Amino acid sequence: MTDDTLRPSGRAPDALRTVLIEPGVARHAEGSCRIRMGLTEVLCTASVEGRVPGFLRGKGEGWVTAEYGMLPRATHKRGEREAAKGKQSGRTQEIQRLIGRSLRAVTDRKAMGEMTVTLDCDVLTADGGTRCAAITGAWVALHLAFEHCMAKRVLSRNPLLGQVAAVSCGLWRGVPVLDLDYAEDSAAQADANFVLTGAGGIVEIQATAEAEPFSEHHMLGLLALAKQGTAALFAAQQEAIGA
Repeated sequence: MTDDTLRPSGRAPDALRTVLIEPGVARHAEGSCRIRMGLTEVLCTASVEGRVPGFLRGKGEGWVTAEYGMLPRATHKRGEREAAKGKQSGRTQEIQRLIGRSLRAVTDRKAMGEMTVTLDCDVLTADGGTRCAAITGAWVALHLAFEHCMAKRVLSRNPLLGQVAAVSCGLWRGVPVLDLDYAEDSAAQADANFVLTGAGGIVEIQATAEAEPFSEHHMLGLLALAKQGTAALFAAQQEAIGA
């Protein structure tokens, strides 16, 4: 990159931020991890309950759902707790639905039986990519929760069918770049979140032009970066679960 297109972090266009996934950080949760991507840090816990929502009762299958939130000082200025407002923001609801969809995409819910796993993703520090970090960390927490259930003989096998992870990409001064931090995300010409599976499947792509429409060529470039980035995240997940 030339000086006028250099990323604020100084990273190469295809470079992830430093990724660290620390498993088993919540003593009482059936599965948990803390994931750090650069300065972004998210605590992910998986809680198992022997019941399912009403619409699934008697169907012999389980449910995976998620809740997402940001601590008041996850950002530069204190944000008001949503509980104090009496309702969740549209952004919060959209992100937690995305996390739930992403994890259900790689889960055999019949193999769960009538069980619910709730993934709580709490942002400790936000510096861009919080939803992507939450999805990537939630997979680790869910895997560990299922392993816990197998050890307790609640499950005979792990219902996970594969891996899922998420990463952001964007156009920074006309150049496709991987894993946006806040400085880039807030000024990018386009930004996108890619949720991909370890088998090469696409769960969801959220892409938005911030200034002017971007081309199909750029979109394919962003997808190629996302595949490269999630490959590294899949490896980090495997290391976290001890595989």
